[in-house]
Amino acid sequence: MASFNLTPSDTSTFILSGIPGLEDAHVWISIPYAICYIFCLLGNFSVLFVVGKEQTLRQPMYLLLCMLALTDIGMSTCIVPKALGIFWFNLKVITVSGCLTQITFLSASFATQSAILVVMGFDRYVAICNPLRYTTILTNTRVATLGLVSLIRGIIYVLPMPLMLSPLPFCGNRIIPHMSCQFIPVAKILCGDLTFYRLYGLVMTLTLVGSDLMLIVLSYSLIIRAVLRISSQKAHQKALNTCTAHIGVMMTSYTPYLFAIMTNRFGESIAPHVQIFLANVCVLVPTMLNPIVYGIKTKELRDKMRKNICRL
Repeated sequence: MASFNLTPSDTSTFILSGIPGLEDAHVWISIPYAICYIFCLLGNFSVLFVVGKEQTLRQPMYLLLCMLALTDIGMSTCIVPKALGIFWFNLKVITVSGCLTQITFLSASFATQSAILVVMGFDRYVAICNPLRYTTILTNTRVATLGLVSLIRGIIYVLPMPLMLSPLPFCGNRIIPHMSCQFIPVAKILCGDLTFYRLYGLVMTLTLVGSDLMLIVLSYSLIIRAVLRISSQKAHQKALNTCTAHIGVMMTSYTPYLFAIMTNRFGESIAPHVQIFLANVCVLVPTMLNPIVYGIKTKELRDKMRKNICRL
């Protein structure tokens, strides 16, 4: 392992401690992290490759899957390479600007992904409740515009965070007991009262996630109402099958994230390594599972993937 003669009081850097209390097990802990990251990259790049290569898949639903894949790659890449550097080479030092950049990209990726999930819910609503107008309502151009709006919204959501943190004084101990820079762990080493920063992060996160979840619930409430009006059992099954993958992705994306947020802010009695584990599960597990869920539940995508794999 490399060693560094750096002091926690260095005003230009922070020190990421990794997982406090489990330093001796860092090498072993790195194995599942590396495996998850490899599967995430393979799965999401496979989706991008197949959709880009197959003309028949250049439809709104699959363009949204590509956007989701890009956010998955972005979120995992924000965390895993630095974490593996800590685990394998003891590269614990990160500059202040690098830390704020990590916060910005990670939060913006999640906010963008959340917006894309809302658009995907709207896509399923139009496909089931108004199928005859689907191609006119959701054109590729319109979907691309919605994707751009999702990205801009994510940037607007996260921009105040580094702007708030950068001018503030940090206490003498600049060690962050975490394996990545995230808003709350960094805010905890600020000098002074943290009440405002805790409340700001909590309110902004719950507002963003809450509004997105409300829109998704509304979409699926209308979908369920439309499905119940269909008399054919076969049509029932077909309509529900088109939504299963999206519902699975939402569950894997939002559930661990909300749980980690609550634990990070109100779980002082929970061991730090458990909090860190939950914070990373909410990033790594969804990014790894999303392409698998869509690959299994979306027949056309699954068939095209199988065809391209057989050609290799």
